Amino acid sequence: MWRLTGREFRTCLAVLILVTVLLSKIFGNEEGDALYIFRNNLQDPNNVMDNWNRTDKNPCKWNHVTCNSLDSVVRLDMGNALLSGQLVPQLALLTNLQYLELYANNLSGHIPVYLENLTNLVSLELYTNNFDGPIPDALGKLFKLRFLRLNSNNLSGSIPMSLTNLYSLQVLDLSSNRLSGPVPQNGSFSLFTAISYANNLDLCGPIIEKPCPGSSPPAVSSPDGDSKPNIGAIVGGVVAVWCHYLLLW
Repeated sequence: MWRLTGREFRTCLAVLILVTVLLSKIFGNEEGDALYIFRNNLQDPNNVMDNWNRTDKNPCKWNHVTCNSLDSVVRLDMGNALLSGQLVPQLALLTNLQYLELYANNLSGHIPVYLENLTNLVSLELYTNNFDGPIPDALGKLFKLRFLRLNSNNLSGSIPMSLTNLYSLQVLDLSSNRLSGPVPQNGSFSLFTAISYANNLDLCGPIIEKPCPGSSPPAVSSPDGDSKPNIGAIVGGVVAVWCHYLLLW
């Protein structure tokens, strides 16, 4: 049986350590580079990203960044930071990201389709920004998503039916946008009430009690309609029966 000598073992161990370090630097820097590009694309008047240094081995000690035990980014908490600008495609490289918290800023542009690559995402909080355009159909691929808040933006178009396949979804807020068309009722959307869609004037459907164009309106009983009990006929019938029995008595 072939065995390593002491010198060969030390050589192999050194090579293994070197490869491990190099791989750690490569993969760690990929996420750091992505976040650094994100930083450079934003206006940061409060300097909340002031310690984001590109020469760091990884971004795990940067402000508002949380990593797991493998030094991979799992949280980005940058809500209410007065950030402005647009999101960058490099965010799709944060494949272990679970929480993307960018609420209450001045971010603009479309919600990017490439967010579909963040398949470990549990929470997507983009509310109270200036995002416009449609809600990407691709968000329906984020099957681990539990919290989706896109309210208080300028989003338009219809609500993608793909979102009804997010069966882990617990919280949904699409209110205060410019969405239009029918509100889905199937799948995970059967859990949510009208408050999730409030202040979208062109939405319609039973859940918000507004008929969609071309749909059959629900039957409504009018004050004088057939659905109202005919009190006169009932009283007349009762009187006739009593009169009958009185004549026989």
